[in-house]
Amino acid sequence: MELNTAERFYDFLTNFKDYEDYLDSKITPTDLFYLKSRELARELVEHSHKGMILSREEFEERKAAAKAAKTEQSSVFYSRSHPVTLASAGKELKDNFLKALAEREEANRSGKMTSVIFIRDYNTLGQEVSGYIDYTHRLKTQDFEPYFCGKKRLMPGPSDLCYYNWKTQMSTSNSSPNFEVIYDDPNGLLFKSKRDKTMLNPRGGGAAATTSNRRFPEEEMDRLG
Repeated sequence: MELNTAERFYDFLTNFKDYEDYLDSKITPTDLFYLKSRELARELVEHSHKGMILSREEFEERKAAAKAAKTEQSSVFYSRSHPVTLASAGKELKDNFLKALAEREEANRSGKMTSVIFIRDYNTLGQEVSGYIDYTHRLKTQDFEPYFCGKKRLMPGPSDLCYYNWKTQMSTSNSSPNFEVIYDDPNGLLFKSKRDKTMLNPRGGGAAATTSNRRFPEEEMDRLG
């Protein structure tokens, strides 16, 4: 696929080891001859004495975005050439929640989507618990065969994005490989996608199918790649 000008520029940034390496690419032998100092030459370049130059923050941000895009492209390419094994394959699912999980399983396993699930239910001790789960991360770290077979119920735990036990009042939160948990926003609890920096509001818009207490929060908590 042919890259546009912006994409080629961002891809070009990944060739540099760090910001100083980027600045050095703008320095000529003539600059060094007259200035006698690479540090001074870098300083002049950084302050745009040689044209439009990215700031350190802009460089780091765009380089990170380019790396993420490359990783995503590699992931999609790999997933297309190596079909994933689905735990939900061949299962006759009657539960709406399990159907919703099955519909999203391939996309979450292959990296095309990252999903957050909200669950409020009772644990084996009869205690009411609730929490938000990074579905993509769970798929990579757990065997989902028992869930799709109906042998186990998917439940939130202390290691998930957010967890609360209504009986003991135990509360935990953890960022995952895909989402950062944000607490101090005026809108309340948010999840920040590490892929595209989008803020996801779990209270926005209601629920997407399944049941009232086991669901994918709408406002597309399912992030398309």
